[in-house]
Amino acid sequence: MKLLSGVTAFAVIVVAAPSLAAQDGRPPLQAYLIEDRDSEIALARSAAPEAISRDATILVLGSRGFEVAVKGSNGFVCFVERSWLGPFDFPDMWNPRIRGAQCLNPQAARSMLPLVKKRTAMYLAGLTTAQMIATMKATIAKREFPALDPGAMAFMMSRDAYLFDHGDHNGSHLMFYVPVPRPQDWGVGAEHSPVVASTSYWFMQPNDEAANFPPLVIYAVPVSQWSDGSPTSR
Repeated sequence: MKLLSGVTAFAVIVVAAPSLAAQDGRPPLQAYLIEDRDSEIALARSAAPEAISRDATILVLGSRGFEVAVKGSNGFVCFVERSWLGPFDFPDMWNPRIRGAQCLNPQAARSMLPLVKKRTAMYLAGLTTAQMIATMKATIAKREFPALDPGAMAFMMSRDAYLFDHGDHNGSHLMFYVPVPRPQDWGVGAEHSPVVASTSYWFMQPNDEAANFPPLVIYAVPVSQWSDGSPTSR
């Protein structure tokens, strides 16, 4: 199966302003909500093997943003991402069908959740894409985010995820958050290499600069099984 470079990342917490969030053709927050809370918890857990997700903290999206539904003990944080936290050039950025189950490891939970919370806050406040990019640049330049923890990664292995409106809509993979501005160093673009990359999750392109913050490249590596251990080829 084909895994697109527009695989999304995710986030949490703030009060929505529906009239603003709906501008520019974006659906209101209500379009992104999952009515059955237990179903959202189960989908979030399915991002990673049960041995990991059973002790993870689980976030669910409510009318005021993401909230803790289950307090975990192993440092992992699982949730169902929505489209608005994808790369700025993601063609499905406002697609309410996106349901990307994701489990951040402890390093990613410490490093990446502050960034995704900021993106969610900007979406709920109704900022335009240009305003989001400018705000992210300013926030990073002011050192308001923690440094990226080495080893930050995420599981996105759910059989039931819906990642994009293309092909079979899904793809089991792992994501790695790396301050490496040269995707070719990971083999991206090489013949038969399975690794894909995105440099536009927050604002960073290879030549962008933000004071005191390294470039962030998100690498996606396809895997051959779903989180329950069954093969993806079935």
